[in-house]
Amino acid sequence: MNAIDKIPVTVLTGYLGAGKTTLLNRILTEDHGKRYAVIVNEFGDVGIDNDLIVDADEEVFEMNNGCICCTVRGDLIRIIDGLMKRRNRFDAILVETTGLADPAPVAQTFFVDEDVQSKTKLDAIVTVVDAKHLMGEIDTAHEAQEQLAFADIILLNKIDLVSEQELAEVEARIRRINPTAVIRKSERCQVPLDQVIGRNAFDLDRVLELEPDFLEHFHDHEHDDHVSSFSLTSDAPLSPERFFPWIQGVAQHFGMDMLRMKGIIAFEGDDDRYVMQGVHMLLEGNHQRPWKPDETRLTRVVFIGRNLPRAIIENGFARCIAGEKSPKG
Repeated sequence: MNAIDKIPVTVLTGYLGAGKTTLLNRILTEDHGKRYAVIVNEFGDVGIDNDLIVDADEEVFEMNNGCICCTVRGDLIRIIDGLMKRRNRFDAILVETTGLADPAPVAQTFFVDEDVQSKTKLDAIVTVVDAKHLMGEIDTAHEAQEQLAFADIILLNKIDLVSEQELAEVEARIRRINPTAVIRKSERCQVPLDQVIGRNAFDLDRVLELEPDFLEHFHDHEHDDHVSSFSLTSDAPLSPERFFPWIQGVAQHFGMDMLRMKGIIAFEGDDDRYVMQGVHMLLEGNHQRPWKPDETRLTRVVFIGRNLPRAIIENGFARCIAGEKSPKG
């Protein structure tokens, strides 16, 4: 297959809570004339990112049985193989990795698997960076360092949450890791999309300088054993009067260890889905859309963190269910 006929692939990566899904939703909703197939990977046992992606005509595939750079690389190859059988339905592929993924083995897939390599081309690794929290994470999270090192394009996001001096320090820290990547700055990932997709920016020679055996061996990746995830679900509606003080208390008490929180909430007497996301002590939520008539009104909340007290959080969540007895004290 000629290079011009190959399907371009953009890998969206970035540490937990940086804004990858926000960027993905922009790509899927803005009028740019292209159709995308989307592959979403999650770290956890209950998939939620697929439901955080806005309704679109694109085909979305979800993998939540492991990290895309570890156990599910075979799934990635199989999904791409299946996509290529109906390649007339899309123009490009977007792969959104879990925030704990090392992008190197993901990129490696498009070179070491002959069938994938013959049909696709890696357009760029786009790394989204949380300007507010990077400095507190970079020295303890090797995944964040790997994501920066392998980036072709870096979207320095949430610049509205830091001062000019802090922003300059973050940018300098990024440059120490990756002096050649293009850096774009944004609030809520608001950047012209032609600056981050369709750039033909992946540079194999630079990657081989960074990792000489990139094409020869499967890349080993080990997660921090202290980072884990758990999910809370309820098919009974929650009380907003209890939920909001509870989740604010969780963020206040455990925020330093809460790397990421994502939730789709079914509130009592509310016909709209409520989406809430959190990074450390920062929480944000809003109504996303009405619940569909045939849709199960199920609440799902996912926590990813370091040594989070699961039993305490589960107990507090259970008290948020409408109709349950109010907590004492």
